[in-house]
Amino acid sequence: MFDIKPEDELDVSDMYRNVYDADAAVIGIYGQFMGLAERYILLNELRGDMLEYTDNADRYLRQLSTHSVTPDNPWASPRPFYEVILNCNDVLKHFAIMHQENKLQDAEYIQRYSDVACMRAFLYLQLGIHYGEVPYVTSPLETVDALKDAGNFPRLSFNVLLDSLISATEALPYKEEYPSGTTLNITVDGYPTNKWFINKRCLLGDLHLWKGNYVQAASWYREVMETGTAGTVNGSYFSMYKLGWDSNGDIDHYIRYSRDGDETSLITNSEWRIMFEQAMNTEGFRREWVWAIPFDHKFKPANPFVKLFSPVGGDYLVKPSQSAIDNWNSQQQRTRSSAPQIPGQPYDARGLFTWREIGGQPVVMKYLYNYLNYNTNLPADILQRSGKWFLFRQTHLHMRFAEAANRTGRHRLAWGLFNSGIGGAYPAPTSNVTDYQNTLFEPYPFNFDARNSGSNGIPYYRSDWYRNIGIRARANLVSLQIPAADSLLQIEDGLINETALENGYEGTRWPDLLRIALRRNDPSFLADKIYEKLQKDGVPGAADARAKLMNQDNWYLPFDL
Repeated sequence: MFDIKPEDELDVSDMYRNVYDADAAVIGIYGQFMGLAERYILLNELRGDMLEYTDNADRYLRQLSTHSVTPDNPWASPRPFYEVILNCNDVLKHFAIMHQENKLQDAEYIQRYSDVACMRAFLYLQLGIHYGEVPYVTSPLETVDALKDAGNFPRLSFNVLLDSLISATEALPYKEEYPSGTTLNITVDGYPTNKWFINKRCLLGDLHLWKGNYVQAASWYREVMETGTAGTVNGSYFSMYKLGWDSNGDIDHYIRYSRDGDETSLITNSEWRIMFEQAMNTEGFRREWVWAIPFDHKFKPANPFVKLFSPVGGDYLVKPSQSAIDNWNSQQQRTRSSAPQIPGQPYDARGLFTWREIGGQPVVMKYLYNYLNYNTNLPADILQRSGKWFLFRQTHLHMRFAEAANRTGRHRLAWGLFNSGIGGAYPAPTSNVTDYQNTLFEPYPFNFDARNSGSNGIPYYRSDWYRNIGIRARANLVSLQIPAADSLLQIEDGLINETALENGYEGTRWPDLLRIALRRNDPSFLADKIYEKLQKDGVPGAADARAKLMNQDNWYLPFDL
């Protein structure tokens, strides 16, 4: 289905006849978007401090890592983004015509129009992150080359671009998923299609977070966090997108040991690692992942991540940086997942699952678990390169909500969400939890109820957020200790570092560094981290890269169509 490109297959007069043609156009847009997967990861991770090039990489990949990109670098070209954007513009124009001609009913129209418009906004956000100033075009054009006319298509600054994206996206008439059972929310070859499509509320949260509209950002994130709070009161009600515990390790994705404190008993075939391997139609995947797109070996486009990351059957072009490895190894585990927090093993076990050595070489593993067998490091079939493109999950959601909450002065709530959970941030001194384990004194979207009285507690509570565990607690790590002074910046630093530990290589690292550096007007926030990466990996020019990044004008790629 993803291989359908209507504009290449049919005459335009035959393309937009009914809702099925409209569905083909939507799938065609996402198929073209999948062609950006490798570029998305390289720009967002290799430009950051966690990913490094290998000896197999060409000069263009090396330029991305060292921030010495030349205009002829193919990875730096904005053209592939604009090719998808212009197709979005064309599809949106024809959807409007179809609606006017009653070929699409009202609901069919607003659902598909809103989805494609959000995809376009997401692509523009990526362009703003990487290029700083870009042309903003919402009308159909014949070719990308038309954008070279600066008189007709002036470039907008990133800040002004955000205003335009927020205005357009807020105005969209439909912000839900495609309704269950409709033609774009079904199961195809075992893949539930609702996870393929961009989450509009997450996008709005991101746009407002970049703009500094923190209450609005948190409000949109909170709506997604409450996705499961409806219908039957069951495990999904309490844990979907809430980072809640569950009795099933394939659902709650903890870091666990079969024998407490014994590092040789780390559970590897379920729990945290399995979220990257498990099928998309499983309950654990459904509760963890907000947006993920499958690459199936039976269909085009081909999975690009084997070539990028794997030394077995791939080109092995990039690897984890020593700086990232040191970060995982510097963390402190608990000896048990509940209080008191007694120090245990001196490393973050998520690092063991995010990367591993194969043939003496460090390998990023998150994208390879559907290709390489975890126990043998070998593929079942070297030609069957299935996998997934991971775009957004519940830990992104919690980190970014916490980032927004922290900036509004809710430091304790922000701390709880990425440490020991809401209940852990507001503990009760007695068995009566009525006035504790909650933030109901706060206005929406910061009013959480995580009260859990225990089996014998009076009054009895099992509130909506009682299973919330916190990201570091789920990872079996001790909580980050924050001094009383300067808690805002200390917590923000902790949040950004925790996102690296939890969500490394999922396409967020350079944007996270850039967003904080912009917010603080502090070039050293990102320049120092890039310098440390290059220095630890023995890459020439580390000092030059730092000096360059101390100038904000050098944070962006050359814009050359």
